[in-house]
Amino acid sequence: MATARDIMTDEVATIKGSATVAEAVQLMKFKKLHSLIVERRNPEDAYGIVTDTDIVNKVVAYGTDPKTIKVYEIMNKPCLVINPDLGVEYVARLFAHFGIDRAPVIQNDLIGIISNTDILQKSDFVENPRVPLLQKALQAQVAHARGVSAAKGPYSNAGKEAWAAVAELEAELAFCQGEVPEQSAVEDTPEPALA
Repeated sequence: MATARDIMTDEVATIKGSATVAEAVQLMKFKKLHSLIVERRNPEDAYGIVTDTDIVNKVVAYGTDPKTIKVYEIMNKPCLVINPDLGVEYVARLFAHFGIDRAPVIQNDLIGIISNTDILQKSDFVENPRVPLLQKALQAQVAHARGVSAAKGPYSNAGKEAWAAVAELEAELAFCQGEVPEQSAVEDTPEPALA
């Protein structure tokens, strides 16, 4: 699975919260961007983001003077930040859940930005959709767990580990599909014989 780091845009434009919206617009036009990351005031501070939508909805729509409005007045802060190792599907799910289309990628410091455009143009979700890959991996893990159970017993340490891996894959698949399976492959494991 591709990660945020694999598809993010490395070059990120930043702006101070104290800058005017007019300055933000000028920078966006110059760099041909739809958003700017608002710089932190200190290492403990949160990042912010100001987007073209923020400017249109909060400044242009009300006819206010962008030379008198500060970025901090219209920015979103704290903004959702993305771990660079997060899978693209999870980034997309976060975007859908929070109703956003871009976020900074942070690993201690700002290292990039990821957007819906990056997801559509750079990720491999068409070639490698997550659900079919998980289904295939689950089938292989069930076969492996059955083999281990037949050879060493389902309640041996190896058997328990193999079935635990099946349960993890089932949980991941259920999460991706947004549903709970009717029956788990783990439930098909034979009960231990009573002495």
